[in-house]
Amino acid sequence: MPEEFQLSLSQYLSTVQEVIQIAFKEPVWVKAEIRNLSIKGGHYYLELAEKDEHTDKVIASCKATIWKFSAAKMVLKFERESGIELSKDLNVLIKVKARFDPQYGFSVNVEAIDSSYTLGDIAKRYQQILEKLTTEGLVNKNKLLATPFDIQNVLVIAPENAAGLGDFRKDADVLDQASVCHFVYHSATFQGNTAPSSIIESLSSGLRQWANDFGPPPDLIVIIRGGGAVNDLAYLNDYDLAALLSKRSVPIWVGIGHEKDRTIIDEVAHRSFDTPSKVIGGIRNLIHDRVQEVLDALHKIKLLSQHQITAYQSQNDQYLKVIKTLALNQINEANRVIDLMKSDTQYFAQSQLKLASTQIESLLRETLLQNPRNVMAKGYGIVRSKGKAIRSIQQISDEAIQVELQDGLIETKVTEVIQND
Repeated sequence: MPEEFQLSLSQYLSTVQEVIQIAFKEPVWVKAEIRNLSIKGGHYYLELAEKDEHTDKVIASCKATIWKFSAAKMVLKFERESGIELSKDLNVLIKVKARFDPQYGFSVNVEAIDSSYTLGDIAKRYQQILEKLTTEGLVNKNKLLATPFDIQNVLVIAPENAAGLGDFRKDADVLDQASVCHFVYHSATFQGNTAPSSIIESLSSGLRQWANDFGPPPDLIVIIRGGGAVNDLAYLNDYDLAALLSKRSVPIWVGIGHEKDRTIIDEVAHRSFDTPSKVIGGIRNLIHDRVQEVLDALHKIKLLSQHQITAYQSQNDQYLKVIKTLALNQINEANRVIDLMKSDTQYFAQSQLKLASTQIESLLRETLLQNPRNVMAKGYGIVRSKGKAIRSIQQISDEAIQVELQDGLIETKVTEVIQND
């Protein structure tokens, strides 16, 4: 090959530089994912990429720079409009101008960032997950679980040493120390691509340990973290995490971020609170309400018992009055019967005495009438044999008998005894 057609690398790359400058003189809008981001000396150095939407494989990538002289204004505008901190893992629509340097290679300079695109992308992914969960009947699955009547044991998943966890524990520790409610804490990462898998693993290990230590499942599972940038919370918008939580047989209460923050976890939770402090407030209020319900029930039982006792006492008094009346009536009736019997007995006794007296008098008269002298005065006599009165001819033992009359004694001999037929 002739020497005049041979180019040095610098000459070749300079030619490429000229071509790029001519072909891509004007900046253009490009969709990309920020795979990495670092800040040095006020300059933002980014690694941009495009992924296949089906395989998630990187099909294009390049370096990008936001120079210091425009970075502060550009990044501030983006974060103010979107509420999202410019960081890796964001999908962005950026205006870039191609730049090629023979020494440093190809890159692009970022001249503007469309905040609405990033917000729309986050919202779009959020909506897609929500629609899938709704189609599968998972959005309300955990919500339909009954609220625990009494919360005594709670499993808490939270970032380690996070401010939100500290707010939660201010009241939780008071309940725990008073033996009102027991809390067990497990930590997890709540931002970055590993957040969903970290929470899933923390929840799974926490439930396994709970089963080993306590047996029955907790009354409640609490997932909390403090507020943060929209894109930090966007890591929690994960289908697998939401599906797992929705299928738990234990109610899940969630308190993530501030009042304006909402994640897909809030959509599937049994109850969603604005902040960690409100979650523990909800637990405390439920316990208070249950205690008040019990106190009200006890008071009602006491009043009903007193009412029943009063009713029974009144009824008993009536029964005693009836019994007393019946008893008095029975006594009076018995006395009347006794008096009647006494009168009858007295009358009967008097009658019997009178009859006996009459009979005695009659017997006396009869006895007096049967006196031997009276009998002999009527012409009767007493026959004796050997000095003894006889009443039968069989008693005559010899021929000499005596016949005593009213006025004397006859001595006689028996010449003949004639027996009656």
